[in-house]
Amino acid sequence: MLLENDYFTLYNKGNGRFSLKIFLCRESNMENRFKSVFDIIGPVMIGPSSSHTAGAVAIGREGNKLFGGIPKKVTVHYYGSFAQTHRGHGTDYAIAAGILGFTTSDLRVPKAPEIARKRGIDIRFVEEKGESPIHHPNTAILDMTDGHKKVQLAGCSIGGGAIEIRRLVIHDIVVEPSGTLPIVLLIDPERKIKNQRSLTSFLQQKAPFNESRIYKSPDYYIYEYDIQNYFKPSLIGELKKKYKNIVCL
Repeated sequence: MLLENDYFTLYNKGNGRFSLKIFLCRESNMENRFKSVFDIIGPVMIGPSSSHTAGAVAIGREGNKLFGGIPKKVTVHYYGSFAQTHRGHGTDYAIAAGILGFTTSDLRVPKAPEIARKRGIDIRFVEEKGESPIHHPNTAILDMTDGHKKVQLAGCSIGGGAIEIRRLVIHDIVVEPSGTLPIVLLIDPERKIKNQRSLTSFLQQKAPFNESRIYKSPDYYIYEYDIQNYFKPSLIGELKKKYKNIVCL
């Protein structure tokens, strides 16, 4: 019986840079983690590993989205197998590529750390000991800043290039989504519930969600929604046009 993260991989006959994951089996918790057959097949990717490379690119890309662009400094904290194998599996260049906004199939992925350095972006990697704070062996926690804004994203690679985002820190507010993507966040400095009601009504009509939560501080409210299905690009554009300070992960 195949266990979690077991798979077969087919490589192309050329230089082996692209791979296609063609089988993945999980023993449990399968029903809510995959929203598309492509989540099971896995992405077209720069290898060598779907979980340690493609998944790491995805974590970096979500960091880019959360930050609203490319931060000036990133400290990446690895836990579990990420801490043990990140060099050999290309996790470092994968995370850097995602932070730069590259896709999993972008030929620049292996050169991402060099590209980042040339752009003046400081990316550092730290191997942490002990259990992952988000309780998964393939964990990367990204601390991102530009000298003014600071945010943190804690993600894990669950196999086949798929990821979960299990914790965020925005304006010193800890946000804990259910994990699966997509996730919508509205950062509300006005702290007016009418803004939450408006977004809730919009999403109920166009992007149904499983759960929603409100996180509060003296300066900000953050409204978080765990969306059922992937967004169309046009819907993301509509959300960003309608709501200031919206984040779509």
